[in-house]
Parts: sequence; structure tokens; C-alpha cells
Amino acid sequence: MSPAEAQKRIGELRREVARHDELYYRQAKPELADFDYDRLKAELAGLEKLFPEAAHAVGDDTPTARVGDDRTEGFVRVKHRQAMTTLDNTYDETELREFHARLARALGTDALAYTVEPKIDGVAVSLTFEHGRLTRAVTRGDGEEGDDVTANVRTISGLPAALKGKPLPELIEIRGEIFLREEEFRRINQLQDESGEPAYANPRNLAAGTLKQLDSRLVASRRLEIVLYGLGFCTPAVVGSQSAFHDLLVAWGLPVVSPFRLVHGIEEVWAAIQELDRLRRGLPYATDGAVVKLNAFEQQRHPKIGYRGMAADGSVEAARKLSPRWACAYKFAPDRAESRVRDITIQVGRTGALTPVAELEPVLLAGTTVKRATLHNAEEIARKDVRIGDAVLVEKAGEIIPAVVAVLLEKRAATSRPYAFPRECPVCHTAAVRGAGEVVWRCPNPRCPEKVRRRLEHFAAKGSLDIDGLGEEMVALLLERGLIQSIPDIFRLTVEDLLPLKKSGEVWARNLIAGISARRTADLWRVINGLGLPQVGAAAAKDLARTFRSLEALMAAREEDLLRIEGFGEKTAAAVLGWVAEPANRALVDELLAVGLKPTAPQATGGPLAGKTFVLTGTLPSLTREEAAAKIEAAGGKVSGSVSRKTHYVLAGEEAGSKLEKARALGVPVIDEAEFRRLLA
Repeated sequence: MSPAEAQKRIGELRREVARHDELYYRQAKPELADFDYDRLKAELAGLEKLFPEAAHAVGDDTPTARVGDDRTEGFVRVKHRQAMTTLDNTYDETELREFHARLARALGTDALAYTVEPKIDGVAVSLTFEHGRLTRAVTRGDGEEGDDVTANVRTISGLPAALKGKPLPELIEIRGEIFLREEEFRRINQLQDESGEPAYANPRNLAAGTLKQLDSRLVASRRLEIVLYGLGFCTPAVVGSQSAFHDLLVAWGLPVVSPFRLVHGIEEVWAAIQELDRLRRGLPYATDGAVVKLNAFEQQRHPKIGYRGMAADGSVEAARKLSPRWACAYKFAPDRAESRVRDITIQVGRTGALTPVAELEPVLLAGTTVKRATLHNAEEIARKDVRIGDAVLVEKAGEIIPAVVAVLLEKRAATSRPYAFPRECPVCHTAAVRGAGEVVWRCPNPRCPEKVRRRLEHFAAKGSLDIDGLGEEMVALLLERGLIQSIPDIFRLTVEDLLPLKKSGEVWARNLIAGISARRTADLWRVINGLGLPQVGAAAAKDLARTFRSLEALMAAREEDLLRIEGFGEKTAAAVLGWVAEPANRALVDELLAVGLKPTAPQATGGPLAGKTFVLTGTLPSLTREEAAAKIEAAGGKVSGSVSRKTHYVLAGEEAGSKLEKARALGVPVIDEAEFRRLLA
């Protein structure tokens, strides 16, 4: 490569890396997988080192000399007392061993102690405790100053407001990572699906977007979690090593990373990394690597170690240009597999969202056979230039959702043509629409057969009215025969309508009609959930049912009524108000009431468990979780999905998981089924 070519390529790479930094840190909408981003940045760093004059000709401002900047509008900016630096990454065992060799030469000994811990794929944050009390939480920002997100961080149930035990420094900055568990990520995406909204790409993006919400009530509803692992500014000093600091965090009652290993020498470091690689898919959070740190703080501060870019006087000021020489991140190569796009199909959601899906040649990926992968939306297809017939790399985004991450252009057929995203619904052929500021195309036709089918299926499904016998196949058959066209038609069905549909005759028909009739008095929350209000899933439907106690009252809801509900923010309130104001939805509710739907309101007050919040975990001797939850709610209590200081009881069975540990750490009473039955009595 000539200097002129290098100069041109350096300019291109700087612009591209800067664009991806903006997408990742500020918008929480990355377009590249970490592996591909790291390769892009490594190429830039290599060219800048090989062609310094060409790099200088482009300019001195380069993304290789700074950390990403997550600061956004709407937040107060706060300067860190000690800079928040970033780690150097490696995917290579040889580079890891060179990291150890450099430290051994600087310290004059090969017998070095290290800590090895998971690299959590979350959002970096710094917590300040003064005399043991949490006073501030700040994002990494540009390394020197970040956004004050204290109000949002205080909603994290597993984070105590004060440290327990001693020694307690006058002031300490503790660094950590905010994340979402995979089960919570799936729950929120299920709500997105129930609301007809597109799914979030991965837990890290969702955690980052949630932390930067201006409405703390919405943040609280998302169940963020945190682990702490790093020491920033501290006065007076309290410990002398990373392992001792980890033990002190535990003693203070703070959540920490696990598994955490203290090892000696590079061979034990490599063994610990390999063990973590084997264990990582069983961890409750997404981890994309291992963090290796020199254990002794005195060795970290050695003049020949310290930080890259550190000033001559030893000061650590320009955080955007720093990375510690005493630590590195070994990144696991992502699980990827090559497949071929057989077709691109468009799914029509209950709200009309048109979601493209790549139909793939079956391929084994992370232990499962993948046949389909999300393409997210029209812009994503165009950006990656995914075409039918392409050879592609498929990756499980956040190790959860299969996604197409790259097209293998060298294997593309000469006859290939760009994919044209349909501008009409593939089912009813109505022209698709896209709202201002949205990337999702939708079918606006309320009578679109696919939208109607999906709405009917949702209304009859287990999480809604739970009408036994009215599954996907039966809904499709009833639509095909013209026996139903809308939700109220379900309650107009007769035995005579059903007799021609099955050979099993009158018994089956009478059972289904009896099942439908019994659901005329279904719980109010089930009806609300079945109606599919945007931003409202089962949990929010129960909150609405407890608040309004009838469909008529819900249809007369005011914003102030909705905002008083715990976990309801302005966005959710606006979505509910928009739905109830729609004439078609008001007509639907009126029609349901006219055909005899009389939902059962929850108990207003009273009951042996009134005002009590329960969390369920493990397997109970004689009750399913659904049965236990029903008994709690029938007795006036509430069931939550996560343990917090507001939890009154954790009902635990066999093989109880992390919720049991969290309850014990917070001092929440843990009861078994026998004690639960005594409370009911």
C-alpha cells in the first residue's frame, strides 16, 4: 500500500469507526457485531502506526486515541474524580501471553498474580459512595465526564443505598456494569411482540437505551441489574489488591461478578479463560470475554506499567487517550455459522408491522439448529445488502436471537439482484405506511386477514382469555369458513356452526361452546391483555385491572390516572390513551359488552395477602407457578418477577435459583409451600 492509498484508507476508516461509535455509545443501535468493529478499529490502528505521516495528514483527531462517548442530551454532566479508561482487547492467545511477558519484564519476575472475571456485555457506570451512602451514579461518558443517571440507577433493586460493615472510606468511586438478564430481555421482547412493536436486538442495547430514559418509572419497570468490580478514586485507601477489593465489595453487600478467580502465572490465566468460555452460556447475563487484571495495586502503579498515554508526571488526565497496561480483555470469538438465504419472507404482526425474516438453509449454531434469522427491517436489509441466494454469516445476537451479521460477497452469484422491500402488505396488498421517525413499515388495513388472525389468536391464547380448543388451527379454520371475522364473533358461535367442522361431532362442539361461554366472565386483566393495547403486556394489564376495575372505566382513563400506576411512564400512558381514543377500539369494546362479556374485576381490598408482593422461584411440591400466582392474586396479593427490598415474601421450591440468593442477601423472608398455605388460611 502506498502512502497516498494509506492516507485515503485512514480517512475512510476514521469516519466509519466514528459513525459506529455514535451508533453504539449514544444511540444504543449498533450496526456491527463487536468482533467486526474491533477488526475495523485494529485495521485503523495498524495503518496509523505503519504510516504516521499519512495519519498526520488526515488530522490528529482519531477514534483510536479515545474511548467512545455515551453522553446525551437531557442529563447533567459530571466529571469523574478518577478517569474511567477502556481496556485493550485481544482475540488471540499469543497476544495474551505477550501481555504477561511485558508485565514480567517490567517487574522482573514471572510469578505474577492475576484476577480473571467475566467481561459483562453491558453499560459501564461509576457509583460514588460518601461515608457509605450512594450519592451519585455517572456513565463512562468520554472517560473524563459522564451523564448523571443517579435517579435511574436507584431503581435497580439489587443495589443497596448504603454500604454495610467496615472499613468505610470517606469517599469512593466504584466501577461496574449495568445489564439485563436474558430472561428479562425475553420478557420485554414478548411485551414488544404483544404490543405489535419490533423486538430489541440484544440485552446490551436494551440496557443502554433503558439507562438513558428520562422517565425513571419506565426504567424501574425494565428490571435492570448491576455488578461492581472496579476501584476509582478512594480516600483513604482501604485495600491493596483487586482480589481484596472484590472481597470488600461482597462484605459491603454489593453485587459482584461471578465466577471470579485469583490465579498465578499465565498458564493459570489461560486455564481460567478456557473454563469461563465453557461456562459462559450458563451464566444469567451475556458475557463476550474475560477481563484479566494484575492483582496487586502497587504493581499496577509501577512506573513501567501504569497507563498508555500517561503524562510524564504520572498524572491520569486525558482519559480518552488512556488504557491500563496492567489489564486486558480477552474477547471470545462469536459463535457464527455460514448458511445461505433461501428466501426473504415478510411476517405481518398483530398491529400490522412488516418484519423481514431470512429463510436459511439449516445450520447448527451454538448447539441449536437455525433455519430462520431476523433481518429487523427494510433499512437493515439495505444497509447489509442482503439478497436471496446470498451466502451469509449468522450469529446469535447476544447469544439469544439468530441474526444475519454479514454477507459473503465473494460467494455472491453474478446474476444476484438487490432485494426490494415490499411497499404493500404481502397478505392484503394494502399500501404499507411508515410513521415519521420510524423504521418499521406497517399494513394500515384493520381488516387485513393476517392482522385479524393474529388478533384472534392472541385474544384466545393462554396468556389472555385462555379458551381451550381455540388454538391457531381452529382460528384459521373458523376464518376460512367465514364463521368469525372479529373478536366479538367468538361469543356468537353456536354448536350448529361447529358441527360440520369436525368428525368428532356434537361432544366436541358443545365442549368448545361451553369453554367460550365460561370465558364471558374471565378476569378483567385477561380481557385487557387480549385486546392488545400497545405497550401493555400481562403485568401491565393486571395493573390496569386493579386500577380501573372495569372496561368502561378503562375507556374513560385520564393521563393522571395512568401515571399514578407504578411502572407506567409517559410513553405507556400515551399509548394507552391513544388506543382508548380510537373510534374502532371503542366500538370493539362496546360490541364485546353487547355480546355478553362481563369481565371479573380483581378484589379491591381485603384478603389475607392484601398489599403483599410475592416472587416465585423453583419447583413447588404440589402447585405450578401459575396456580400459586392465581392463589396469591385471589387473596389480594401481587406477583412480581424480580426480588427487591419492596418484596414481602419469596416463595421458593426445589432448585430455586438466583432469586433465592438475592432474597437472602436483601433479608427478604423466604417461605416454602407449607408456610404459603398457612398464610392463605
